[in-house]
Amino acid sequence: MKFKKPLLIVLLVLNIVVLLGQVWPEGVPPFARKVNITFLALNLVFVMASFKDK
Repeated sequence: MKFKKPLLIVLLVLNIVVLLGQVWPEGVPPFARKVNITFLALNLVFVMASFKDK
């Protein structure tokens, strides 16, 4: 799976943004909803691809 490492990096960055929004809600950027939805969708893709490899 060639895209595994770059996808993990993207998921890590998105996870940091999501967690920052949970810790500091006043500082949430206006695009936070899109980041959350993107994070959930990419997690689903990653998990499905991981199951497919096994």
